[in-house]
Amino acid sequence: MKANKKYKELDLEFWANVKLINQKIGYVRRRSKRFPNGGFVIPEPEEIVKKFEVMNLDYSKLVEGTKLTKYGQQIANYMEYRGKALTQLVEPNLMNQKEAKKLFYSIRKKLKPNCPLPMNKQKKEKKDFAYLTGIVNMLIEKEIGGEDCDYDPRMLTTITKDKFPRMSLSRRVDGAFPTPINPKAIWEIKEYYYTTTFGSRVADGVYETQLDGWELIALKENLRIEVAHFLIVDSHLTWWEMGKAYLCRLVDSIHMGLVDEVIFGKEVLTRIPEIAKKWVNQ
Repeated sequence: MKANKKYKELDLEFWANVKLINQKIGYVRRRSKRFPNGGFVIPEPEEIVKKFEVMNLDYSKLVEGTKLTKYGQQIANYMEYRGKALTQLVEPNLMNQKEAKKLFYSIRKKLKPNCPLPMNKQKKEKKDFAYLTGIVNMLIEKEIGGEDCDYDPRMLTTITKDKFPRMSLSRRVDGAFPTPINPKAIWEIKEYYYTTTFGSRVADGVYETQLDGWELIALKENLRIEVAHFLIVDSHLTWWEMGKAYLCRLVDSIHMGLVDEVIFGKEVLTRIPEIAKKWVNQ
């Protein structure tokens, strides 16, 4: 999923209000007499007024009388778009463990890869390949041919000039093309097929991506260097059934420019080949 151009160039004020409204009203509606279908939150004027009054904040730029202002409606329109995108585009692509396993072994049989295929961190009968990571690695290898690629960087992403370090990111990432030194692209992979509760580790994955994004923005602003930044996630149970609020935050991150694209589940089959092909043709 890439950013909708309509919401891509909005300022920090817009995102401050989106995040604050979601924090106070919520991201998802519980089914009730008032909202029989539940679904994602689209704020109503009286809800904004009530929550902003409690916080002693001015809501006049968002609500006038009993109606949303043009600016308030823009925020509501974005939240409506975000909910539809998650429902129509993201949810159908998210896989469960059995689907991911089947897809992994199918691709492995077809491609006979030489790239690393790491194991997951599970034990006993759950011990197996890290399916999503393996799928991503195999698809990248197929498209880049013999080009260099670091499928498991053991160092911080570093930008140099005349071989001297000018900036290093704070975290190691899951992959870099061609290397973590002066990469064209970096990516993170978050697969949670065995997670039974939405814990802090999953939430941290969202914030880690945002940290990388802010540092890459600083890199662009200070050194005029751009590095493509991707996040690849999967698990229908974790992200859709338990983590819809964090899916919303991922969509926000895309539109804030903190990540170029978030690729969800089966979407890797189309997007990874398209993306990797561009790397070698640049």
